[in-house]
Amino acid sequence: MKELSVVITVMNEEENIKPLLEAVRAALSGIEYEVILVDDGSADKTKQQILEYADERTILVELRKNYGQSTAMTAGIDYSRGKYVALLDGDLQNDPTDIPAMLELLKKEDWDVVAGNRKNRKDGFVLRKIPSKIANALIRHMTGVYIKDYGCTLKVFKREIAEDLGLYGELHRFIPVLAKLQGARITQVDVKHHARIHGKSKYGINRTFKVMSDLVLMVFMRKYMQKPMHLFGTMGFISFGLGVLINIYLLVLKIMGQDIWGKPLLILGLILLLGGIQFITIGIIADINVRTYFESQNKKTYNVRKIYHAKREISHTSDIAL
Repeated sequence: MKELSVVITVMNEEENIKPLLEAVRAALSGIEYEVILVDDGSADKTKQQILEYADERTILVELRKNYGQSTAMTAGIDYSRGKYVALLDGDLQNDPTDIPAMLELLKKEDWDVVAGNRKNRKDGFVLRKIPSKIANALIRHMTGVYIKDYGCTLKVFKREIAEDLGLYGELHRFIPVLAKLQGARITQVDVKHHARIHGKSKYGINRTFKVMSDLVLMVFMRKYMQKPMHLFGTMGFISFGLGVLINIYLLVLKIMGQDIWGKPLLILGLILLLGGIQFITIGIIADINVRTYFESQNKKTYNVRKIYHAKREISHTSDIAL
């Protein structure tokens, strides 16, 4: 088994491949490592560049289409074999020279995850830094996982934590939260950050809405993943109880001879009653789905076109030299 697997997801990064691989080799000399490059549906010459500059430590996992960074990371982790797993961006903004110190910290102090915090971040202030600071503060407050920089891809994990992250959709931004759900011990260190030289960023201001949507999911997973009935049931019983009280009050008014038909309070009471029943029902269904989630078959969320190791195509994971 290799000591370290470096998982790098790339999409349309043809100009960055050569300097990226050279930087990784220079930074990790003396460490028994492998590099898992996941081509997430590139439409340029990224694949050809990888095959040209790959060495015996390099494995290319070519996905059939663009699945997104989270799914590509999952594929890379699945095909890795290292005792420890590092995640690295393919745009040269992360610096591979930070990895050895992070790995050493992970081993010496028995952390489960060492997360990078981009010091002196080289991104646009208005469109990147300000939204990032707001998002980081909001995520910390709502999830209770106090990481400074959720947007930094550079992280090093123990293998068992990396394998069970459960990255779906675009949850790579919430990796520290997902790790914490497993009971992982997380620390963070300042890492270097460079301005993008080649290619274009895949992120824009429109990702704010995706982050907000995923944040709601993370709060649910953090607090109610294994007990959804505690959330929906509580909401349901409060709503149902208020509806009952309102309708008892209206019944008393009706008995006293008052006309209650058409009153907004009557409509509110009915809505609360029906809403309470629905929330309780959703809680029961969610609980059943949670059981299915934990007991269902292990199915992949991606399809692999080809796998290459040391510039040759291989057909099965078992063919990868360990």
